[in-house]
Amino acid sequence: MGMEIDRIEFTAEEHRAYEDKLRRDLAALRSVLARPGFGVGPSSLGAELELHLVDAAGRPVPDNQRVLARAADPRLTLEVDRFNLEVNSRPTPLAGRPFSALREDLGAALASVRAAAAPSGAEPALIGILPTLDDADLGPGALTAGLRYQALSRAIRRLRGEPLPLRIDGPDHFELVADNVTFEGANTSFQVHLRVDPADFARTYNAAQIAVAQAPALSTNSPLFFGKRLWEETRIAPFRQSVDARPLRGARPHGEDRREVPPPRTRGDRPRRAVAAEGERGDGSLPGALEVRRPRRAVVSAPAARRRRR
Repeated sequence: MGMEIDRIEFTAEEHRAYEDKLRRDLAALRSVLARPGFGVGPSSLGAELELHLVDAAGRPVPDNQRVLARAADPRLTLEVDRFNLEVNSRPTPLAGRPFSALREDLGAALASVRAAAAPSGAEPALIGILPTLDDADLGPGALTAGLRYQALSRAIRRLRGEPLPLRIDGPDHFELVADNVTFEGANTSFQVHLRVDPADFARTYNAAQIAVAQAPALSTNSPLFFGKRLWEETRIAPFRQSVDARPLRGARPHGEDRREVPPPRTRGDRPRRAVAAEGERGDGSLPGALEVRRPRRAVVSAPAARRRRR
């Protein structure tokens, strides 16, 4: 994850070989997960903090590679667009004062960014969607230099079989067609990662799913996109749509036919049920591809319970 590559075009045979490697990796992961004592240990906390580089007028400064080189801080890494950076905190024990430790670590990393960004006339901006962005900031040249992000953008474009339509309805209407994933870079966020004992994982994950709706509701901070009033938390829509790789009819990824799949809607979507947890990157604690099983004890509503007692 995050390693640079040496080219952006791959043959169908190379794609199949890569898929075979992924299957072998998942088989190895299953064997590791089955080992007694795997993942057992004190709980810990980590975080990812994504940010924009902006000038004195709040406009994006596309100079993340030079800022990263000047900082020489292992907690920093590149993100999708040239005006993005990401801070990965060091893991800290959950016991004691973890949030104070997390604040100190992130504060030190941000100080490194500020010092390294100053020669570029930039400073870090911690905000969901930068309200000063316009379409000129998110063209093909906005992608972070390097082949990795170019390959990602080209692969999604090939899988789609057509440019990426972005449509968001709110108080205003927003619609355009993009040829790349640079619009994903308009989003930044703060992601907290919690390492828990394997025996507590399913319960903790399910509790997080219960809280996941309330968390964005309490922290909405991105009502504007390209000067349009859209959602209270607009980041959700461009993220989902700009990296949507579901192919349309006629596309032949890896030389195969794929059935048509409608693009995601931006309003009125019914929530989908989560079946797996994604791997954590902040403190490297939770492995991917973990199945989240239902709790053995059924949850019964109060009216139903009263009826049973009768």
